[in-house]
Amino acid sequence: MNPIDHNVAPEEIDKFSALAHRWWDENGEFRPLHQLNPHRLQWIRDHVDLHGKSVVDIGCGGGILSESMARAGARVTGIDLADASLQVARLHALDAQLEIDYRLVSAERYAEEAPAQFDVVTCMEMLEHVPDPASIVQASATLVRPGGWVFLSTLNRNAKSYLFAILGAEYIMKLLPKGTHDFAKFLQPSELAAMGRRYGLEVADIAGLEYQPLSQKFRITQDPSVNYLMALRRPAQ
Repeated sequence: MNPIDHNVAPEEIDKFSALAHRWWDENGEFRPLHQLNPHRLQWIRDHVDLHGKSVVDIGCGGGILSESMARAGARVTGIDLADASLQVARLHALDAQLEIDYRLVSAERYAEEAPAQFDVVTCMEMLEHVPDPASIVQASATLVRPGGWVFLSTLNRNAKSYLFAILGAEYIMKLLPKGTHDFAKFLQPSELAAMGRRYGLEVADIAGLEYQPLSQKFRITQDPSVNYLMALRRPAQ
């Protein structure tokens, strides 16, 4: 393996490849992503007008976020290392008559190929699935243009997130398959912010994503104690 492609967890690629055919089943394993996607899209749009913007979606999977950004007028490139997921994404975009450039490439390699080429970089629900999340943050900082935005989301690491995101979501409510998350890979907001600063990004905003069991819906909150979103900017030069 080329050193630039070091940041790969084969078991994670296999996990998502095995579920690739379920990406667009809104009642299947990816139901939580479909439920939260309108909220994360709106949060992005609250910070930047996506119309006409060039966007790269890191860890795009089957294209749930990529498609919603394309519908908002963005020129979207989706990258992932699970080829089966990308095949599903391409077929679904074709059926939806959306032009999205899906590529089988790592964030680190693509950052070498296309530095400072994007107005917006997104990486949602992926950092907790890679061995080296700082490497993804560095690639994001490289891909974004000066003055551009980087939007990240992941899970906080504390007792509450273990209770809600693992015990609650995977074992009690069965929202996610058991073993979806590894608590040791969760990142506290302070840790993620420090990674961003290390690579020249400034934190602009942090918000929480809260699941409400009674309504079975998500909402944006000011509490980042479990799921959270972080908006960062590369200073204009």
